[in-house]
Order: sequence, then structure tokens, then C-alpha cells
Amino acid sequence: MSASTSSRPSPARHPSYAAVLRLPHARRTFLAALTARLSYGTVSLAVLLSVTRATGSYAVTGLVMALFGGAVVVLMPLRATLVDRYGPRRALPPMAAAYSAGLCLLAALTWRPGTPPAALAPAAALCGCVAPPLGPTMRAVWGGLADDPALLPRAYSLDGVAEELLFVSGPALVGLLLRFGPPPAGLLLSAVLMLAGTCAFVLSPAVREVRPHQRETGRPRGRFPAAPVVAAVGLGLALSAADLLVMAFAAQRSYGDEVVPWVLGGLSAGSAVGGLLNGAVEWRRPAGERLAWLLLGLGAALGAAGLAPGVWTLAGAMTVAGACVAPTLTTAYLLADGTAAEGARARAGAWVNAAVNSGSSGGSVVAGLLVGSVPLWVCFALSGGVAVVAAVVVRAVSRSRA
Repeated sequence: MSASTSSRPSPARHPSYAAVLRLPHARRTFLAALTARLSYGTVSLAVLLSVTRATGSYAVTGLVMALFGGAVVVLMPLRATLVDRYGPRRALPPMAAAYSAGLCLLAALTWRPGTPPAALAPAAALCGCVAPPLGPTMRAVWGGLADDPALLPRAYSLDGVAEELLFVSGPALVGLLLRFGPPPAGLLLSAVLMLAGTCAFVLSPAVREVRPHQRETGRPRGRFPAAPVVAAVGLGLALSAADLLVMAFAAQRSYGDEVVPWVLGGLSAGSAVGGLLNGAVEWRRPAGERLAWLLLGLGAALGAAGLAPGVWTLAGAMTVAGACVAPTLTTAYLLADGTAAEGARARAGAWVNAAVNSGSSGGSVVAGLLVGSVPLWVCFALSGGVAVVAAVVVRAVSRSRA
């Protein structure tokens, strides 16, 4: 947070989430950003179903999904740098237009079966390369909207919980759409959401006030957000195996597959509640210290989940683990924002976003190799251990940079 922001007087002793939404232009800007970000909640399932239907090959589908997801993650800091350099109003619309055009092309290619993979792979990679960094940009805009320093943690918590709900509701929206049209219709819906939401977002007065930043020669760039990135990688690695481990737990104890959504729903519900509570508390300890304790809590809960005697005990442990997820991510974003140089806030947030997604992708591969080869409780313990190791590293980095 900039010095000018932190020196402003606080208009409320304990500002609430309602106070965040009462900020000038906050509701309009936030709703537009959420509309565009809902595209990311719908697109993964739409790509999965569309490519599988068009090719009949899970191997091709996996390749296309990997190209799409990899391009989104790897190039996100670069796209966020363009937003910092040229401003959201100049950088985001071309990205949104290219992304939406790529999705429309992918929908056209998958509308009928028999499309060769050589045509699908470049279209998916194109979409991933130009995906607009709306999450990091919205968090940078929150920094300008929140004139009271105490409001920024609440704004980030609200943003994080809303984003998580988008990724829960997005697949449900695609499922509803499938009752009226083929899977590529989900790609068209994702394109419309992105283009319409981004246009409304950049037309908001709050976004118009975000000016492009040209870095001056000799001016410090700001520190790389090492502690937030380590925390995000640890979080992604620890949670990447959750779906697979819960499914293996249910199969090992002869529960039906129908219990899996309930257990994973507990993880999501715990995350939402934890995120809201985290934003409502007036924390006195530094963000780096809180981040380490949250990762320790996540690791302990995941380790305990492996010792659960039954599915409902497992659901309880996963709910406790979930209560640490959104606060960890929100605190990581806040810490990254606090170390960012002026004009580099979107890029700092993008590094955290890319880190958690990279950790999630890499951990899924390792989990797939371990499940079935070692006892399930060991898999849970390793998953929790990753979070604990990340907590130790975060604490050490935070102390060295204090």
C-alpha cells in the first residue's frame, strides 16, 4: 500500500463489508469485474466437454487443457505488467477481444465431431496467451478505491470469497446450459461474459482513474513478493490432491461417489466462512507472520484428515482446512500489494495468482502417482507437510525482509 493511502484518516473504527460496497463506484466496478471473471469459472468445463465431444479422445482433451491452462498461468505476470504499464483501459479490451475471439473459434471447431487436434491445440493456446488478468487488476483497483486503510483487507477478503463462488457456480451454469445446447455453447457463453464484463469494467469511473505508469530510470522496482509467492505455491500444492484423495478415501472405505461432493463442499464452505471472518478481524500481527500460521493450520488439518475414521470426520477436517484457504490467499495478496512498487500492483498480484495455479497443476501430477502406491494417510500427511514447509520458508523470508 502506498504511503499516501496509509496516511489517510480512518472514517470508521471497524469498517464493515457493507462499507466496502458503499465506496464510490465500488459496486458497479466489482459487479462488472465479477461478470468477466465468471468466464474463467465456465470456460474450463466448457473446453473439457467440447473437445472431448469433438475428438472422442481424453488424451487430446488433456493436451488441449494443458496448453490452455499453462498459457494462462505462465504468461499472467507479463499480461499484468502490460496493465501496469499502459493502464487497464488500454490493455484489457484488446486482450478480452482476442480471448473471446479465440473461444468463438474453438466453439466453431468443436461444434461438430471430427476436428483434428492440430487445429484445436493452437486455438486453445491462443486463448490462454491473451486471457485478461482481471483478478489482479481488480485488486489493484481496490487499492485505489479503499481510502480507509482498514477497508483494504475487507475488500480483498470479499473479492477472494466472491471469486471462489464464481468457480463453484460457473460449472453449474454450464451444466444448465447443456440442457438447451451442445457443449460449445458454453464456450460462446464464456466469450460473451468476458467481453461484456471487461467493457463494463473499463468504463467504470474507478478504472478510468487508474493511470498508466512509466517506470523512471533509477527508480526502485519494488521487491519480488517472495513470501506471498512461496505461500501461494505451498497452498496450491497442498490443495491440488484434495479431490483425488477424497475420492480415494471414499473408494477405500466402500462409500459411494455421492459423498465426495459433500466433503469437497465442506472444503469450499470452510474457505468462504474463513475468508469472511479473516476480513472482519482487526489483525495486529504482521501479514507475514499470519501467513505462516495459516499455512501451519492448513497443514495440520490436512494431516489430521488422513487419520479420519469415517467420511463425516473427514468432512469436518476438510472444512477446518478450508477455513485456512481463503485467508491464506487473501493475506498473500495483501502482502504482495504491500511490497509492490507504485505502478506494479497488478503484476505483484499476478505473481501470487500464477504461483497458486502452478502449484495446483504440479501437485496434481505428483498426487496421481502417489495415490495407490503408498498408504492414503501418508498422502494426506505429505499434502499437509508441503503446507508446513511453506510456512517455515514464509516465516524465514518475512523475518529476513522485516
